[in-house]
This record gives sequence, C-alpha cells and structure tokens, in this order.
Amino acid sequence: MNTETLEQAALHLPIQQRAELAHKLLLSLEEQNEDEIAEAWRIEALRRSAEIDSGAIKTISAEEARAAVRLLLK
Repeated sequence: MNTETLEQAALHLPIQQRAELAHKLLLSLEEQNEDEIAEAWRIEALRRSAEIDSGAIKTISAEEARAAVRLLLK
C-alpha cells in the first residue's frame, strides 16, 4: 500500500479513529530529535514550494479549505 492510498483510507475513518491514528503517528515522531524534525519540515516545505512553483498543484484560499473540510465532516 502506498502513502496516497493509506492517506485516503485514513481520511475515510470515523473521526475518533482518525484522532487515535493521528495521536499514534505523532507519538512515533518523538523518537526523532528536534534537529531531525526541523530538517524533515524544511524538506517538506521545499517540496511543497517546488510543487506550487511548477504548477503541479493548485492552491486554494483558506475560505475554500474551510468549506471543503466542513463538507468532509458532514
């Protein structure tokens, strides 16, 4: 199972199960030190910036994001 498939499956879990999974995933990150975590976020920010700059992804406004989340939570 790839990350995208896993992510989609996780997003369709009931809210309580998503919260429990998120908690477990966050706890699993505690094994990394602060420098490793900061470096991982730096790499992720660069990846996302490159996707935006290349036009590979479309950005949306905060208002659009909130509306999409509301629809998912219904």
